[in-house]
Amino acid sequence: MEQTVALSDGAGTQLESWGSKGPAVICVHGITSSRKSWKRTAEALGDRFRVFAYDQRGHGDSADSFEDMSLRRSLDDLRAVAACVGEPCALIGHSWGGAVALLVGREDFATKVLAVDPMVVVERGTWEREYLEDAEADLSLPWAQRESALRERHREWHALDVEGKLHAVRRMKAESVRRLGEQNRVDEGGWDLRAIVADYPKPLLILAAKPGESTLSQGDVSYIRAHGGSNVTIETYADQGHNLHRTDFGRFIKAAEAFLTGA
Repeated sequence: MEQTVALSDGAGTQLESWGSKGPAVICVHGITSSRKSWKRTAEALGDRFRVFAYDQRGHGDSADSFEDMSLRRSLDDLRAVAACVGEPCALIGHSWGGAVALLVGREDFATKVLAVDPMVVVERGTWEREYLEDAEADLSLPWAQRESALRERHREWHALDVEGKLHAVRRMKAESVRRLGEQNRVDEGGWDLRAIVADYPKPLLILAAKPGESTLSQGDVSYIRAHGGSNVTIETYADQGHNLHRTDFGRFIKAAEAFLTGA
């Protein structure tokens, strides 16, 4: 089921849901992804949970709403989606979406947070090299070439994950990624969210990719372990990259199910 959710600045997003019973879970995608990237997860959980996913600004069916890519706006958008769901819910987020979920997850409506390789810290001066250049290269291609390149690059992904990626970038502009960096002063050290984990007030599971391919440095992991408190657990996928929820789906969904059910 799909519905349009009005956001606080007059923009809107598409909210998609799966499942008809059980606790609510909201999924938050990362850069160059969309709500469709969670379809595989939602179908695996849909017999026990009601799973919701939406398009973050500048992505998917919200590709034209990229003027305000500030973190403040991202948090307000998730709050608006949660208000539409209208009940306590767990949060699952990946990368940029993992950071958004971590921040909003401290609020009363969130019951627990699963953050998949969350973008907690971005090193000064690395935004263009690590994030923007790839987006510009892909999004400058005509659609047919863009589709072909992405299908080839992700040929080992599940078909649903590939279709989710294509949905995310069909109308997307690289300006969304540029503004995300500029408006949050990322290259000036403005994206350091580690303090949010201090004594985290509810269950938080962080799934980290292998060193060198994770958004989390070993220093970030050590900081979270030292300051997160008793509610925080970190699991490292030592043989998987940043998209571990796609490339090792079986292990990911098993961890998600156990975490969400409290097993």
